[in-house]
This record gives sequence, structure tokens and C-alpha cells, in this order.
Amino acid sequence: MEQVAERLKEKFTKEYTSKFDIDLKFGEEAEYSLASILSLGKVEVKTERDIWKRTGNIVIELRSRGKYSGLSVTEAEWWAHILSYKGVKEGVILIPVDLLKKRVKQLVKEGKATLTVGGDDNTSEIVLIPIKEIHGIF
Repeated sequence: MEQVAERLKEKFTKEYTSKFDIDLKFGEEAEYSLASILSLGKVEVKTERDIWKRTGNIVIELRSRGKYSGLSVTEAEWWAHILSYKGVKEGVILIPVDLLKKRVKQLVKEGKATLTVGGDDNTSEIVLIPIKEIHGIF
């Protein structure tokens, strides 16, 4: 019985160690990737305040005062949408801009996102996107 216990312990330790090493490397690579995006990449950062919690939507501006703006003209590689509620940052959606543009078009075409006007004096063309639909980007 002791031999079985020793063999199981040895096997478990080897498997755990090898899996831990793989997981650690994978985690470190992901951390480096995110650090590179945030420190070296161009990131467009927008913040949703409070209303998203009730509506379940994020808002992305496409035009303002008759001119392309927001997602339509950004030169950023990444789009970060911060979800804030009562001053507390509850999360961040981080998406490559090219994928976000494709997803917005797809959602509007499918009727899952709404083109409308908003902003100061309703002078901006915006798209309302349900947060639950963002996952389909991947």
C-alpha cells in the first residue's frame, strides 16, 4: 500500500509541476502581451458611466456634427471601453479596433445594435451595442 501511495505522490508531483510550468509560462506571456498593448500600442479609451448598468448597452460614436468621429476615424489599434458605475470601475472591454468595426457592422446589419443620435444636442451618430453581443467578436 505504501508503494502505491508513493507512486501516486510521485506521479501527482510530476504532473502538477509540469502543468504549473506550462500555465506559468502561458500566464506570463499573456501578461507581457497586455503590458505591451497598454504601454506601446495605440489604445482608444472610452468610459461608460452608470447608464450602461440599466440599459446593458455601450455607446460608440461614429459621427459628430456631420463629420466622421470616434470609431470611424480612430488611428488606435485597440479599443478600451471602461464600465464605470457610481464612480467605481467595474470592468474593461478591450478589443482590436479592426475586429470591433467588423462586429459593429455585423450587429447593425442583424438588427442587434441600434444606430441613433445622441450626445450634446443630439449632434452625434452613435451605435448602441448590447454588452452581451460584444462576445461574438471572437
